[in-house]
Amino acid sequence: MRPENKAPGQKAASFIEEARRAQIIENAIETFGELGYTNTSLARIAERAGISKGVISYHFAGKSELIEQIVDHVYRDITRFVLPRVEEETTATGALRAGIRSVAEYMRGHRAQLLALGEIFNNVRTADGRRRYGVAFNEPIHEARAEMFRRGQQNGELRSFDPRVMAVTVQAAIDAMFAYWVAHPDHDLEAHADELADLFEHATRAERPRGTADR
Repeated sequence: MRPENKAPGQKAASFIEEARRAQIIENAIETFGELGYTNTSLARIAERAGISKGVISYHFAGKSELIEQIVDHVYRDITRFVLPRVEEETTATGALRAGIRSVAEYMRGHRAQLLALGEIFNNVRTADGRRRYGVAFNEPIHEARAEMFRRGQQNGELRSFDPRVMAVTVQAAIDAMFAYWVAHPDHDLEAHADELADLFEHATRAERPRGTADR
């Protein structure tokens, strides 16, 4: 991609160029989220941004590179929001709850970004017809959560189970939470996240602390 792979001697992008790229990405996100993948073109994005299509072509090699930049931008944004909240926790259970809750909090304030990701994930295909951003694309997320579960098992906090299966299941539940909220905007997203956190805490912990009641 152009920002990261510059030819020898090529100048780094100026502040103005970076600002323009960011503007294009944000407008592309809004367009994908509002119009869907099929109806989103560089011309539509340029119209929303108030620029010419040629300006987009100057900063991005084409729609494919722009899409890659959108995915990278949103994933980095989610990571910056969620990771510090998870890392504050000292237990696997606390990290699990913080992760689920913070993702829901991010969803609440970034609906367009996640709608755009959904459109891209469901429609972008490789040359052989497979989804470009399929299940395998989330493997780093699955592995990070599985490693969190392994640590909890090693210190006796969590019961014995397959960490990878549980990690994939948690992510699937989070994805379903967002899909349901999109279909039902009045749905209590935060309460849904709390229920998921309770569910997976009960499903993973080694035993119920003595003297405590069920949630």
